[in-house]
Amino acid sequence: MATSSRNRTDESLVALRRILRATELYERKLAQAAGLSPAQLRVLQLVAANPRAGATPKMLSTRMGVTQATISALVDRLERNGFVTRVPSRTDRRQVDVTITDAGLAAVESAPDALQLQYVRAFEQLADWEQAQLVASLERVAALLNAEDIDASPVLAVRDIRNDRSPRRG
Repeated sequence: MATSSRNRTDESLVALRRILRATELYERKLAQAAGLSPAQLRVLQLVAANPRAGATPKMLSTRMGVTQATISALVDRLERNGFVTRVPSRTDRRQVDVTITDAGLAAVESAPDALQLQYVRAFEQLADWEQAQLVASLERVAALLNAEDIDASPVLAVRDIRNDRSPRRG
């Protein structure tokens, strides 16, 4: 029984490591292809969804599940790199809207398929009971790692997106 349990323990650790490695490899691929982190790509995708109107920082923070300070730091980097601009809101002079530039649109189009998008597509094909079972299992894994209270957004990334740094190309 102990050998069987040890094998399952090793199998579970290997599965966890594969998930971590897939996330890390995707981050590298994205950095090489578009010069972006997964969090930066997600911001660009959200802004690109309505390129003429843009998006407010509040909407971005709500959609990504992070603070407005985190969004501000991400937008600062994207703006420095020429992917987005901040423009005064047409509807509320107290606000700014984040709009995507042509370079930002090109980066979104050239970026490899987001790892979380691949996951979402596959996850949504599962039966309802399989989805529930998988969520429960993942929540249990998070609890086993004492990670259930860690603040996280639905962006698959190895680094903390609050401290996100623009990856260097190549």
